[in-house]
Amino acid sequence: MSTRSAFDQQIAALQRDLLRMGVFVNEAIEKAVQALQKMDRRLAESVIEGDEVADRMLIDIQQRCLQLMALQQPLARDLRTIGTVLKIVTDLERMADHATDIAKVVRRLDGAAPLRSLFDIPRLAQRVQEMNREALEAWVNGDTERARRMTALDDEVDRLYRKLFDDLLQVMQSDRKMVRTATYLLLVAHYLERIADHATNLGEWTIFQETGELQDLNG
Repeated sequence: MSTRSAFDQQIAALQRDLLRMGVFVNEAIEKAVQALQKMDRRLAESVIEGDEVADRMLIDIQQRCLQLMALQQPLARDLRTIGTVLKIVTDLERMADHATDIAKVVRRLDGAAPLRSLFDIPRLAQRVQEMNREALEAWVNGDTERARRMTALDDEVDRLYRKLFDDLLQVMQSDRKMVRTATYLLLVAHYLERIADHATNLGEWTIFQETGELQDLNG
């Protein structure tokens, strides 16, 4: 096998493992929100424990990227691909951290009844997961137009977040007993909004990988 063929195989393996990590992270987000909806402490704990798996994935992919850069003398296009993997894997790990943060809210609420079926949190979570899937598919297919659509999807998430924020503030103002629970739900909404921002970052890195241009889709 030629050196170039071996290098291409290593790049392909990196991309497969990054996609596998993306699927794992999206499942963690889904489980965390389900745990919140059902006040399922066991499911929440499984998300928290799974954060170590995401951390190990991050370290493994980072190490392999750095080895490729140090040992294989990659060309400009290869460097963009490796650099993109390094950036995306970091965004995915931070998404996993936020899924863990949501799961920890379940711990802190400790069986408290959720407010009005959590308001729009399930809908917000659904949109965020859609963004993450779209961003990953755009990256896999090198689809820059699809990546640019992250902007519109992120705007929708921001609108849902602002409405949820206002609704929960009203709850806190009208019923002091609900302040603690509503505050934790505000944190959950914030974590979901941050995950959406990281999904938008994936779109930015896809555009960079394909064109060499850095664009601010969060702007």
